[in-house]
Amino acid sequence: MFDIGALELILIGVVALLVVGPERLPKLARTAGLWVGRARRAFMSVKDEIDREIKAEELKEILRKQAASNPLEQIIEEDGSLGGGKDSKRGTTGHVDAHGEASRGQAGDPP
Repeated sequence: MFDIGALELILIGVVALLVVGPERLPKLARTAGLWVGRARRAFMSVKDEIDREIKAEELKEILRKQAASNPLEQIIEEDGSLGGGKDSKRGTTGHVDAHGEASRGQAGDPP
């Protein structure tokens, strides 16, 4: 996040030691660490939420494009195995007579 090297950290520590004093420096370091941790967690939470929203929008766009290019009704009609086609009145053997009625065949009947 910040580009702070070891030399900068040592300089900040020496200045803090001179300004605050050795008695209050540990308490100040702990408080600063807690605030930095809270800021990082808040930043990561916002970043994760934005990432989730972006992924959700991308998924919606993909689904919208897919629905526009090949609707489910066309897939069912082209394939015919899912029903919805001309021969959706099939019986147990799959025979349909001239009137569109499904015939019930016996075990020995040819298909």
